[in-house]
Amino acid sequence: MARTAPYGTWLSPISAADAAAAGGGPQWLDVVDGEVWWAEARPAEGGRIALVRADGAEMLPAPWNARNRLHEYGGRPWLVAGRSLYFTHWDDQRVYLRDLDTGDVSAVTPEPATPHGVRFGDLRRGTGGEVWAVRETSTGPRRTDIRRDLVAFAYSEIRSLAASHHFLTAPQLSPDGQHAAWLGWNHPAMPWDETELCVAEVRLDGTFGQHRVLAGGAGVSVCQVEWESPSALLALADPDGWWNLHRITLDGTTTNLAPVARELGGALWKTGSRWFVPLGERRHAVLDSGRLAVLDEHAATVTTVAPGLRWAASIAAHDGGVAGIAAGADSESAVVRVELPSGAVTTIAAGADAPPARFLPVPQERVFTGPEGEQIPAFLYPPSNVDYTGPDGELPPYLVHVHGGPTGRNLPVLDLDFAYFTSRGIGVVAVDYGGSTGYGREYRERLREQWGVVDVRDCVTVARALVAEGLADPARLAIRGGSAGGFTTAAAMTTERVFGAGTIKYPILDLAGWTGDGGETHDFESRYLDGLIGPLPETRGRYVERSPLAHEDSLAGPVLVLQGLDDQICPPEQSDRFVKSLRGKGIPYAYLTFDGEQHGFRKAETIIAALEAELSFYGQVFGFATPGVPELELHR
Repeated sequence: MARTAPYGTWLSPISAADAAAAGGGPQWLDVVDGEVWWAEARPAEGGRIALVRADGAEMLPAPWNARNRLHEYGGRPWLVAGRSLYFTHWDDQRVYLRDLDTGDVSAVTPEPATPHGVRFGDLRRGTGGEVWAVRETSTGPRRTDIRRDLVAFAYSEIRSLAASHHFLTAPQLSPDGQHAAWLGWNHPAMPWDETELCVAEVRLDGTFGQHRVLAGGAGVSVCQVEWESPSALLALADPDGWWNLHRITLDGTTTNLAPVARELGGALWKTGSRWFVPLGERRHAVLDSGRLAVLDEHAATVTTVAPGLRWAASIAAHDGGVAGIAAGADSESAVVRVELPSGAVTTIAAGADAPPARFLPVPQERVFTGPEGEQIPAFLYPPSNVDYTGPDGELPPYLVHVHGGPTGRNLPVLDLDFAYFTSRGIGVVAVDYGGSTGYGREYRERLREQWGVVDVRDCVTVARALVAEGLADPARLAIRGGSAGGFTTAAAMTTERVFGAGTIKYPILDLAGWTGDGGETHDFESRYLDGLIGPLPETRGRYVERSPLAHEDSLAGPVLVLQGLDDQICPPEQSDRFVKSLRGKGIPYAYLTFDGEQHGFRKAETIIAALEAELSFYGQVFGFATPGVPELELHR
């Protein structure tokens, strides 16, 4: 029989260590000689990225760390060519080769003059045994002093191939070896705003001819391209407002293979992401807003298979089916294979052990209505613990979770960070505010020049709706988020009086500083705010008006700030200034920093400390006991 206890105080078998163990998982999956390989993040090893094979063999043992800083978010970090495994190593950002027969490892690219001064990513097969990649070269002291080009290397020789744009994906070789194709874009566009699909002739000496643009540009985004034949490419592009799959011939003829008002692609945060893969006979596996589907050209249909799973953009054709990385409402990300056409799912490598279902919330897909009739998707994770129930007349506290990006999204899958709170009697709602992906370009562009307005309003709308429905305690609402979600959290806490507490993780707090001129962000996003806030200098007033750092005196309640000290995307300078401004103001706050952490937390000890601090923080602010976790010290 369930015991009655105040919300937030329930005892739970889900520990912060459990959430930390699930914080890694598979990524960058591919098929090598008929076998499934993938990279694997390991929080217990300091966040190291290993490389494993379906039979359990570790193909890249410690201390090697297959990760890179391309665009700071990383690109495809490994490639097998013959019996050679090429990979980028995090510590020095060089490319290495591991002989798969002997296990010997040797450097392919030279040591840069300054640490991380030259970086490589998005490894692809080139001509004549070469590997093609994107090279980033630091050209000065600022974070934005970066030059990029496409390069080829074999052993220790590196040669430049092209530099069509400031930002690039690695070239892909046509089946007949006569052409190369890649994506490029320039500031102030982000890749989900517009990219250009470039094609160049590959000369007999391996050099590239002058490139030409086949598709994209002028408000059209291409997020993935693959060669289908020597004369045609397949590309995910959104000329009609939705990322659909197109065939593009070398003469520029473009055909939408199955026009649908659905997203079959996504935001290109990491080069080498793969939302579709050809299956043969004019059929293609695609990801329909995270669901695996089969696009049939003959019928012009997109049909979902294995509907209970949501997939990462890392799928591959495998033995007549599809292999990839997927999670469900009650399962963490795992490496799985789907048989086609039956849809039968086989687990190749299970994810982290899930707690018993009786302690897990079942995510509920909801759509809320904003003040102007706008539809706001969200996923509700109610308090869930079979051993407890709340007292009669008491409503639970609720956390509004704000995803990053802001060009990102949530998926209704098991999240042990969320379950850590829901199993203790604290509800979570994950909001896909205006600007989120998965709902078409029009929804993404609700945020154009409205960041800090639309996102805050949507989160407030959802929170108030939960209160109106009698699901959440209006006096115990909190908001939490990291990166862009940290900005929205801080913006909500300084402009609204809805949330009584906020957890701000590796945030943006000073908009003018988070630009190329301000010097407090990296090159990839240094002009992002042109679209999110407005061009400079014309709209400089907005940058001040919407910066949480300019309104710290208006905080609605206590805040917890969590920051990695090695973060190059949202550096600690902004969090430092924000917290300094709070001292002596009488508003409770806490500030935890973590050595060796970049953007997002990867080390098990960091994830544990951050989650336990967050739980203690809510308990102190909202007045409930948090047994089993250290008490967080709050300052004023």
